Amino acid sequence: MLDVDTIPISIGSYLAGFTDGEGSFNISFRPRGDYKSGWKISACFNISNKDLVILQKFKEVFKCGTLRSRPDDVWYFEINNLPDLIESVIPFFRRFGFISAKKTNDFAIFCKIVSILQSQEHRSEKAIREILEMRNLMNGGGKRKYSDTEILSRLKESSETNTPNLHSLHMQDDRVRSSWRHEATK
Repeated sequence: MLDVDTIPISIGSYLAGFTDGEGSFNISFRPRGDYKSGWKISACFNISNKDLVILQKFKEVFKCGTLRSRPDDVWYFEINNLPDLIESVIPFFRRFGFISAKKTNDFAIFCKIVSILQSQEHRSEKAIREILEMRNLMNGGGKRKYSDTEILSRLKESSETNTPNLHSLHMQDDRVRSSWRHEATK
């Protein structure tokens, strides 16, 4: 677990400021036939940059996450493990915060959704609707692979049939990503 009180103010403030401009908090829906609702809901903190040294500093400070490179020489740091988000990312940004109102708002909504995921309440249709509404207030609404209407209609299909036919969509994600997956080595 990350002890945010041991992080020097200069490093914490730098990383928070860098995130304010370049980072993102995301909530994605992935079709899953083995989930009662038909959807896996995931939370993610990510940041990308051409300067690997900066992203390595994030990984060093957070003590978790994944570094990957893209073919265009851009590096990508991501934390999508719920316990790591709860124990490292959220405490870090609660301590160091943001200057911009937009990132402050995105982070506050992200924390509420992570809390719902942690409590397992996200399995109900009501909670999924609430998550969708909150997610739409993040990142300027953003373009999504699956619309709210599509998510809700498949949610209803899976609850009606209890055996959704999502095999063709299994493990896809509604976040827009490049087609890269090269792990960084230290």
